[in-house]
Amino acid sequence: MTATAIPVAQVDADSLEDSIYRRVSWRIVPLFIACFLFAYLDRVNISFAKLQMASDLGFSETVYGLGASLFFVGYFLFEVPSNILLHKIGARIWIARIMVSWGIASACMMFVQTEFWFYTLRFLIGVMEAGFVPGVLYFFTQWYPNTRRARVNSYFKSSICLCGIVGGPIAGLILAHFDGAMGLAGWRWLFLLEGIPSVLSGAVVLWRVKDRIEDVTWLNAQEKQVVLDRMAKEAQPQTPQTLKDVWKEPATYVMSAIYLCLVMALTGLLFWMPQLIKSAGVLDTVNIGLLTVIPYVGAVIGNLLIGASSDRHGERRWHMAGCASLTAAGYLVCALFPAQLLALMIGMTMIMTGIIAWMPIFWTIPPRFLTGLAAAAGIALINSLGQLGGIIAPFMVGRIKDLTGTATPALFALCAVSVLAVVLILWGIAPRLYARANTHD
Repeated sequence: MTATAIPVAQVDADSLEDSIYRRVSWRIVPLFIACFLFAYLDRVNISFAKLQMASDLGFSETVYGLGASLFFVGYFLFEVPSNILLHKIGARIWIARIMVSWGIASACMMFVQTEFWFYTLRFLIGVMEAGFVPGVLYFFTQWYPNTRRARVNSYFKSSICLCGIVGGPIAGLILAHFDGAMGLAGWRWLFLLEGIPSVLSGAVVLWRVKDRIEDVTWLNAQEKQVVLDRMAKEAQPQTPQTLKDVWKEPATYVMSAIYLCLVMALTGLLFWMPQLIKSAGVLDTVNIGLLTVIPYVGAVIGNLLIGASSDRHGERRWHMAGCASLTAAGYLVCALFPAQLLALMIGMTMIMTGIIAWMPIFWTIPPRFLTGLAAAAGIALINSLGQLGGIIAPFMVGRIKDLTGTATPALFALCAVSVLAVVLILWGIAPRLYARANTHD
């Protein structure tokens, strides 16, 4: 039996495209990874600040949970308008604006004295950060074809893991060693020192990012044309192009519901991980910070492997369902063994691995039914509706913990949310959205 020969021209074209996209990725992705790292540090450093802040200011678990949730209220309300403005103004200016404003708002958390200002600033941080993640994801759709997007999204979303790997130990050290410096509590230093890098990185985005492929100087004319031609093959004439059509598309609501489950599962752990570790008997803030690294290390490895597998096989639905199942199993382990540190760490690693690997695969689906302005607004709409999960989960965990004295019932509830996500993924997503993509579509 004679094997079909692959034309040399095709091999050369594929090799050239791979080479160009490696350069594109090295130029674009590390910068946005760093930006997302700072975004998540500013978003979740409240979970470490709580170890000192709650007792200093007399905040209950419910007050903390509500404050953590209010971030997502601001995020939800301003997500779609922010991404529409990004589409009109351009990624370079708008993402830089987002980073500078959220960094300033986050640093201002150091001045909090009352519940009112705690709630107000958490809301404002959400307002200022709204649009960043969907904005970057939309930016990627302008550069990467569908067949390359899961891996790129995986690299970008790995910033959550990097935040956990470096953020926990840094937060623990700041709380332990800056406490009392210049008469300020450690948690106040935490907000200040982690807000400054976001402001500085906004200037870097303004300097390094270009809105259009044609405007970059680090690709020659031939390389630009290869990328432009590749992206031209992504054209989908049947895709809705207006904001009205985004609302009419059933997939928008299915994907929003799935993402709401994902965000609930993420924030339910993200804002309470240090407290869960403390409840298992670890009291030193440095040790708590170091232990939070473990789930993220497992997650970053699983994320890259699962994202590459999804791209290699051109398969999305079962990979997502598997990730959601792993998350559900992890919550079940944490709920059954909350006082056993080893089991708790294994469960949290399962949760984070499932969530972090699930997220980038999820974001390969919306661009298959949204393009242009509809993509910018639709991705933001899905993200903002999903972020409602960030309002529900942290408050739910705090309220349940205040009422029962333990977070265990909330962990069971989050397990059920993850199971619901599996059901929605397997039976709610239309086949046209997860069908195997052609290598050169």
